[in-house]
Amino acid sequence: MALLSLDQVSVAYGLKPLLDNVSFHLEPGERVCLVGRNGAGKSTMLSVIAGAVLPDSGEVRREGGVRLAVLDQQLPAKAEISVFDYVAGGLTGIGEALAEHHHLVQQMAHDHGEALMKRLAQVQHQLDAGDGWRLEQIVNTTLSRLELPADKLMTELSGGWRRRVALARALVSEPQVLLLDEPTNHLDIETIAWLEDQLLAFNGALLFITHDRAFLKRLATRIVEIDRGNLTDWPGDYENYLVKKGEQLEVEAKHNALFDKVLAQEEVWIRKGIEARRTRNEGRVRALYKLRNERAERRNVQGKADFEIEEASRSGKRVAEFKQVSFSHGEKPIVREFSAHIQRGDKIGLIGPNGSGKTTLLRLILGDLEPQEGEIRRGTNLEVAYYDQLRAQLDMEKTVADNAAEGKDFVEIGGQKRHIISYLQDFLFSPERIRTPVKALSGGECNRLLLAKLFLKPSNVLVMDEPTNDLDVETLELLEELLGEYSGTLLLVSHDRAFLDNVVTSSFVFEGGGRVQEYVGGYSDWLRQRKAPIAPKAEPAKSGEAAKPAAAAQPKRPAKLSYKDQRELDQLPALIERLETELGELQEQCNGPSFYQQPPAQTQPILNQLAAKQVELETAYGRWEALEAMQNGMG
Repeated sequence: MALLSLDQVSVAYGLKPLLDNVSFHLEPGERVCLVGRNGAGKSTMLSVIAGAVLPDSGEVRREGGVRLAVLDQQLPAKAEISVFDYVAGGLTGIGEALAEHHHLVQQMAHDHGEALMKRLAQVQHQLDAGDGWRLEQIVNTTLSRLELPADKLMTELSGGWRRRVALARALVSEPQVLLLDEPTNHLDIETIAWLEDQLLAFNGALLFITHDRAFLKRLATRIVEIDRGNLTDWPGDYENYLVKKGEQLEVEAKHNALFDKVLAQEEVWIRKGIEARRTRNEGRVRALYKLRNERAERRNVQGKADFEIEEASRSGKRVAEFKQVSFSHGEKPIVREFSAHIQRGDKIGLIGPNGSGKTTLLRLILGDLEPQEGEIRRGTNLEVAYYDQLRAQLDMEKTVADNAAEGKDFVEIGGQKRHIISYLQDFLFSPERIRTPVKALSGGECNRLLLAKLFLKPSNVLVMDEPTNDLDVETLELLEELLGEYSGTLLLVSHDRAFLDNVVTSSFVFEGGGRVQEYVGGYSDWLRQRKAPIAPKAEPAKSGEAAKPAAAAQPKRPAKLSYKDQRELDQLPALIERLETELGELQEQCNGPSFYQQPPAQTQPILNQLAAKQVELETAYGRWEALEAMQNGMG
């Protein structure tokens, strides 16, 4: 039985409907991806399913009060609220009591006042009545599984960590259906891979929107497309969808051509006038009117974007040569002893977690920064065009046309003059939209405008910082093709794994601690070439449990220790003291206010080291107890 369904649902904003009498169902265990052009109505459909938007007509059914949870496209705000409180807030009705109980228990550690005890008893009674203890366990288990710091404030967390918190809030309600709107936006590759693993382990049904093709391919069991107000169901994987969609568009084009031919013949007949009135074929006249109405209501496939880059004269063969270059921000190394040679025509991807230093390396390559150590030799005749993910190059108050052409009516591209309206239509802007202020554009439209502005500038070095955000799949594929044909040098920062694989010829990968390593090929090539990751050490709890029985299971020895055992026993106190000191330093580092503001790639190794030290300390204590027992004749 379907968990939820839409039956003949319509939603319109303006004259053309986004959803036009559509029907849809979601079965248990399915992972369905909604695809379609920017503005096709994908987010609207999710909002209708979630109950945030009411349809103009039709019915939305949620079987048996199915539980829904939503992971919004926007990250949670950096509010003065703890992670525990925010996650518990996902439990309607009992969440506030859970959060208060959590804080009261913490206060009890240093305050045993009567008023505090009384309030704690009241909250505990409230939890008893509302299944609160089971729900508290779910919150704590979820926080532990997602490795979240319960008592950190949201203001202290980076974007990647806040995405984890948002997922935890969605999961604690134990939803049967999870709705996700562009969950990978602005996440780095490592966090995207982590999110994929979490969602693959989710037992409920998923309905999600994404333009990340690698994410789509790994998760989706079915694809549903929104196109001109209609839904089309495509069972199977993404590759099957591409083949079947192409076949459908070909059939549709042939049908429309035949329809237009019949309509043209009928228009010729009606214009004969006298013959039409003499024959009094009223049925044929009515049929013509019906054809006209059908043609007027036909919503044509939106044309594909058509890009072209204005290329400058060739640069010198050398673009930049790095020799043992180092650069740090304060005490944090960004690039350390990095050597590389960038030549004309190279297409280089920069891969690494958010905050690792990719933009800093770009600035070093371009000469905006100079190295603190080492040498950079830059080439000659470099004409650079820069795509800025922050859209700082756009004036939000000016129109699309004025931003692209800087007030001119004509632009030059490929050696030809073109009117700015004609040029921008290649980027899928209608004449009305071209006269619209930029502040009214969607994210995808802003990115297309940035591309239009960028490609007008003659260049032989193209620098693109996250160009794929908010672009639909068709535009991404066209951009890939264009960059593949670009004869200049490309420097690309992207977290889109498929985009990197399809565009770049080599990758600079940030591997932590300022170490930047060059690999041939894109993201998948890097995965094949990199050294095998070190196997994680055993979980602390399990290792600790194993360590104690192991120590207890030592064979019995005589009361007098051997020289080796006695020497080990003599050295253990110093070892334990050192381990306790190191463990304290690591814990202090993890408790620092800025620790969880860092991306997981920087925090996870420290957390792993902390866990390893705890295991090592437990093992040392176990060994000390075992040796002392043997020495005292108790072994």
